[in-house]
Amino acid sequence: MALSSSTLLLVKSHISLSSFSNPSLYFSKRTSSKPQLGGLPGENRNRVRRISLSIINARADDRKEDIVIVGAGIAGLATAVSLQRLGIRTLVLEQGESLRTGGTSLTLFKNGWKALDAIGVGNDLRSQFLEIQGMAIKSEDGRELRSFRFKDEDESQEVRAVERRVLLETLASRLPPDAISFSSKLANIERSENGEMLLELEDGICISAKILIACDGIRSPVAKLMGFPEPNYVGHCAFRGLAYFPEGQPFEPKVNYIYGKGVRAGYVPVSETKVYWFICYNSSSPGPKITDPSILRQQAEQLVRNWPTELINLINLTPDDTIIRTSLVDRWLWPSISPPASTGSIVLVGDAWHPMTPNLGQGACCALEDSIVLTKKLAEAIKSKRTSVEDALKAYGSERWPRIFPLTVRAYLVGALLQWDNPVICALRDNIVVPKLVRLGPVLEHTNFEFDPL
Repeated sequence: MALSSSTLLLVKSHISLSSFSNPSLYFSKRTSSKPQLGGLPGENRNRVRRISLSIINARADDRKEDIVIVGAGIAGLATAVSLQRLGIRTLVLEQGESLRTGGTSLTLFKNGWKALDAIGVGNDLRSQFLEIQGMAIKSEDGRELRSFRFKDEDESQEVRAVERRVLLETLASRLPPDAISFSSKLANIERSENGEMLLELEDGICISAKILIACDGIRSPVAKLMGFPEPNYVGHCAFRGLAYFPEGQPFEPKVNYIYGKGVRAGYVPVSETKVYWFICYNSSSPGPKITDPSILRQQAEQLVRNWPTELINLINLTPDDTIIRTSLVDRWLWPSISPPASTGSIVLVGDAWHPMTPNLGQGACCALEDSIVLTKKLAEAIKSKRTSVEDALKAYGSERWPRIFPLTVRAYLVGALLQWDNPVICALRDNIVVPKLVRLGPVLEHTNFEFDPL
């Protein structure tokens, strides 16, 4: 969900990029091979399981893999495809019975498209989704405050909203048929005496791996094992949906933002027949999990009942299986305090390492960037032998942190500013800041990320 905004200009951060300190080892060692599982504090045990590390003797009948990736989301599949392009095979473990294609869409800016081009799937996806030409910002009464054209500010900018399902299926199609193991939920990690990891799945299957790449999302058990705290709830929740127009949607190819008091909304055409929309609102707590589409639809409509009618129409035209409500979370990777991205031959990628709020539209883009950088580091270590795998993973973390930490902070600040509910401040935003002060160039400066092709 891209909730990026013109107010980004006001919160461009200049954060010190000091290096990581050397962390202590975040694994607890034991001598028994018996798995130890327990629910995380405050979490449902069926959703997140504690994973522990042991030191044991490897068994002769264990399946052996050089590289195992946990999670077949965007980060996991992009990393697998990137490594595959360089001739490095991986096994992807996915706890679901199939690809997790639920959800709506995500907005990719030019840095995300550069990564997809490097992976080799960019053109396949471009042909299916509209290029977004610009953005318009409105007040809750429908008054247009400002509009921009992306190419006027940056000729190289490329913005498209992409269905998550299509992105995942496209990435998965680039892998060999046996590259993804479904219904494979990680239950325990044990370290063998030769330094490899023994991954025990909930069905009892054991896999010996030399390298473990954790792409298991914002509630990553592997990240928990490495000493990372649970992601922080930022005080906002969001409804999201994908409206369907069987006869063709009527909107221009631009992002439309609507700002209210403590509530903001937006919508953007995805294809000729689909339009992505969101409504973000303040909430003191995440609240109970709701999956009933009729309740979600009713709550979303209630938030914008007096707003421009196109929002209500979009909500009503959203199929039940594409309307969701989520709480927004992030994790700030404080220098010298947070654990590093890797420990030994275990490394985190994407949301498992750096969950961020969607206010810059950079969560998926950064996960794709991660996959490219990690692939290059690992490939050099594996093929040239000039550096160790452990050093390659450390180099990945050191290179990515100066990019990730400021973006995470900036995304949080943008959300905090846009969720103001004070009438005076909102009036100042609508009548002075947005119409007269905002420039699009600095707003999208974070999309200027360069890297060499694979």
